Order: sequence, then structure tokens, then C-alpha cells
Amino acid sequence: MRFKGRMELEHGLKQIDIAPLIDIVFQLLIFFMLTSSFVIQPGIRVDLPRAVTSEAVKLENIEILVTGENVTYFNGKVVTSQELKALLKQVAKREQTILIKADRRASLGRVVEIWDTARDLGVSQINIATNQE
Repeated sequence: MRFKGRMELEHGLKQIDIAPLIDIVFQLLIFFMLTSSFVIQPGIRVDLPRAVTSEAVKLENIEILVTGENVTYFNGKVVTSQELKALLKQVAKREQTILIKADRRASLGRVVEIWDTARDLGVSQINIATNQE
């Protein structure tokens, strides 16, 4: 049993036209390029201060973020001072490194308070995030 489409290919065309395939692949490429630009990483906007002498830190860090409105986040979750103190006790027991990311409009007093609390609880390694100039 022979099918008509196969007979046309055998007798008429000696090769398959790949132009439609190229068009489809090109359209898929454009589609994925455009949709990937709409994927936005959720996060909290923090304008870090600049420092000439800053160094890159490549360790796994616990992030404490202080926004310009002095709202404190611990690894992306809003915390109060008492909750932060309890969490810092756990960090000190595990001997982890803390990275403080403070907005340039954040209160220096709040940053120093977090730093002092962490040192008082026994956290040995505390870093402050900056942008290099």
C-alpha cells in the first residue's frame, strides 16, 4: 500500500524543503528571548554605599538587609530586633559568616546595633556589603 504523499516525495521532490523548519525555530528563538527578559528576580531594592577598599567575599553568608526605612530582613524575611537576636544566637552556634547589606540611607545606628548584637552573641565573622568604585 503506497500513500500519495510518499509517492510525491519519491517521484517529484528529491529533497525536503527546510525553510519552514528554519522559520519555526527562528520564531521560537525570538519568543524565548523576549519572554526571558520579562522574568524579574524578586528582591528588595538596596542602594549600597561605595568603597574603594572593598574586597569580594565568596563564602556562604547569612544576609541581614537594612533598607532605607530601617526595616531589617534576615535572609529575605522581615524580622524584629528580638527575632533577629534569636536568629543571631543560632548563627553564632553554627559559626557562620554574616553579610550586612545596608542601604546608604539606612541609619548608621541601626547597622551598628546589629553589628554589636552579633559580636556580643559570639559571631566572629561579620562583613558589610559595598559597591566598588
